[in-house]
Amino acid sequence: MKRFLITSVVLLATISLVFAIFQMPMWPSLQLTAQGAFGDRFGITRTLVKTIPLLTAGLGMVIAWRAGAYNIGGEGQFIIGSVAGAWMAKTMMSLGSVGAAASYAVLAVCVLGGAMYAALAGWISFRRGLSPVIVTILLNFVASQVLDYAVRGPLQEDTHAVPLTQTLPQSMMLARFDPQLDLHSGIYITIAAMLAAQVFLFRTRKGFQIRLVGASPQAARSAGLNEVRLKLLAMALSGGLCGLAGGLEYLGLAGQIGVSSSQNWGFLAIPVAVLGGLTPLGCGLSALFFGSLFAGSQQLARFSNSGSTLIYVMQGLAVLAFVMIEARNKRLEPAGEV
Repeated sequence: MKRFLITSVVLLATISLVFAIFQMPMWPSLQLTAQGAFGDRFGITRTLVKTIPLLTAGLGMVIAWRAGAYNIGGEGQFIIGSVAGAWMAKTMMSLGSVGAAASYAVLAVCVLGGAMYAALAGWISFRRGLSPVIVTILLNFVASQVLDYAVRGPLQEDTHAVPLTQTLPQSMMLARFDPQLDLHSGIYITIAAMLAAQVFLFRTRKGFQIRLVGASPQAARSAGLNEVRLKLLAMALSGGLCGLAGGLEYLGLAGQIGVSSSQNWGFLAIPVAVLGGLTPLGCGLSALFFGSLFAGSQQLARFSNSGSTLIYVMQGLAVLAFVMIEARNKRLEPAGEV
């Protein structure tokens, strides 16, 4: 509860500071933001739709970072998952399978594609002794080129007029709760993933081992744990969740992928995970917060030229403030114990 209150105060102070920096009236700006995020069913839908990819990819960052495998490649894994899913969708459509079973098959391939791409990054890093930060960052660029090749080549739509994949038939899309709204059944999958990640990390033996190897590699080695294998597992799970995020965007909203499909969800997942305290449930609250800011900023942008850019400033300052508070608390802990 104390952590939650501190985080809430930090977020509110950050929002107020940003409004002050941009010389915007604080209370009216807060009202516009809240109205855009929660003012009606359309605002709530916008918030939840933005929360889905942020939370799903953020969970991937939580698992990897808990293992000490600093995955900065969520964007690339998101992209590769989407490309793999688009390939599977094209295959299923060519076979005449366009029902719910085909949708789940596409999602499964999205997860597998992201997991394999992250596992490749992990193998290069931990087997060859390279920094996972550098490797995953560089593989983001490789994934972007793979996407560009795919949508201009083997996966391009039938007319070959634009760099996009073929639009999915409605029967393959995830069900929507209301034809007028974008919210889809993928939110159930995201919530299930959050709960599963919470149980896995904090209620299973393997989850404890992953947390141990991230917190104290020396203690993990002393306990006879295979550090490399556990980090590879964490990376694969992380990439699978990022690939799932790509699949949910593909099957839930767009119905096709192109060179600008991702919208940087893989990168944005990192501050979501950090602000969530690297816990799945905390990540859920953090993703909802940033999802509401994304949705609310659309309303704010109607009355201010800065509205659409405020979210990134708020996100950066909020994470920076949170990390500084956490670092201060850790420095004070030993003194309190003496």
